[in-house]
Amino acid sequence: MYELAMETIVDLSRLQFAVTALYHFLFVPLTIGLSLILAIMESVYVMTGKEIWRTMTKFWGVLFGINFAMGVATGITMEFQFGTNWAYYSHYVGDIFGSLLAIEGLMAFFLEATFIGLFFFGWNKLTKVQHLLCTWLLALGTNFSALWILVANAWMQNPVGSAFNTESMRMELTSFYDVFFNPVAQCKFVHTVSAGYVTGSMFVLSISAYYLLKQKHVDIAKRSIAVAASFGLASALSVVVLGDESGYTASENQKMKLAAMEAMWETEPAPAGFTLFGLPSLNDHKTYFEIKVPWALGLIATRSFTQEVPGIRELVEEAKSRIASGIEAYKALQQLRLNKTDEVAQKIFADNQQNLGYGLLVKRFVDNPATASSEVIDKAANSTIPNVPVLFWSFRIMVGLGFYFILLFGYAFYRSTRRDIHSHELFLKLAMLSLPLPWIAAELGWVVAEYGRQPWAIEGIMPTFLGVSSVSKEQVLFSLSGFVLFYTTLLVIDLYLMRKYIKIGPDIVNQR
Repeated sequence: MYELAMETIVDLSRLQFAVTALYHFLFVPLTIGLSLILAIMESVYVMTGKEIWRTMTKFWGVLFGINFAMGVATGITMEFQFGTNWAYYSHYVGDIFGSLLAIEGLMAFFLEATFIGLFFFGWNKLTKVQHLLCTWLLALGTNFSALWILVANAWMQNPVGSAFNTESMRMELTSFYDVFFNPVAQCKFVHTVSAGYVTGSMFVLSISAYYLLKQKHVDIAKRSIAVAASFGLASALSVVVLGDESGYTASENQKMKLAAMEAMWETEPAPAGFTLFGLPSLNDHKTYFEIKVPWALGLIATRSFTQEVPGIRELVEEAKSRIASGIEAYKALQQLRLNKTDEVAQKIFADNQQNLGYGLLVKRFVDNPATASSEVIDKAANSTIPNVPVLFWSFRIMVGLGFYFILLFGYAFYRSTRRDIHSHELFLKLAMLSLPLPWIAAELGWVVAEYGRQPWAIEGIMPTFLGVSSVSKEQVLFSLSGFVLFYTTLLVIDLYLMRKYIKIGPDIVNQR
């Protein structure tokens, strides 16, 4: 009964964080994308002196401001959850994770918030160049804000630059340089901000297509589409290229996630094929009706023709041995807590320390890992398999949308260069209907990244179920309900304001 109650609290806490994160990320990519588009538009205004580009910058800036405010309101509460719902997580890794969140708040958020004020209220108080500099610094601050959050998230995926301290019983920072230049962080940052640029470009493209269909604000819409098409095409290509790099980094430090994304139950001869289509089954651990592209996965994941990509069953067997090693580390750690000078325990712990997190996986089934039976170890090893069908299809829908964006922006760019995009009604309707697709792709990307990391809060270090606070199910349900109600209200307000000012269009600039 206790185990069931704990799992309920863990699941509810995970659900609450997922809901708040997914709500928050409805606003983040548009903020990232629009900030740079505003800087590009204002740069054209400063270089050409044409008033229409100033009007464009101010109009899209109004929509950016609405979205920015909603992003701030939904983002603040997320950080407090580490203390309210994930207290032991915060205690265990706060030395590393907390420093990154602090830098994000002090360096990026304050920079972003300062220059957004200058952007809106400095048009008649600053020179053209001064205001342009503020707009570019606003875009820089927006990207910096994403950088530090993604460095923190990447550390959870690949915990470098840190070590377990037997004195404090916590993970502690050993190298800030390694944490910041974590290869997963660099790849994740560029991939995520590029997805934000795609979102911002699609937003501008879709709204401009709406204006052309309505024969309103035609000159501004044509110019906006030209900016969105060129910037969006470059960004969409970057997303696909950097997605390939993400696959390579996953093969280095998150092999189970990669195998689950591919529904690869058995290790294939190198180079492994990429499954275009299949129906993975959790019941019998098979994938039915597979359609494969030979060699593709092996080349993406390993950059070689000879290196194998391990399958799920092989990784489960590897997890069993690591769990057994982790149990030995746990036993030695308990001995060291009684006698810090025990040299035998020190050696055993040093030899098995890297697998301590795996040993903690059995605490989901037994209170004392030292008493874990072979059956418990088997259960713990199998718990390292994430939900394969969810990852398999989330990844494929995301990738499919990525290629669709390339085609859409590519065609928009071609028609913009020919200056006849206004006459292609079918394409304009398609562009307008494509508005929600970047958000779907971005949310699915987070599903792959976060759901695929389970059962780990920190890969190989801390199981998710150990990180929760000592709270009741009723408390979590209450706060979850409150967040859903509050965030839904904000979303409705955001959609109402966006719709209102989009219908008014660039005329709002003259009314302010």
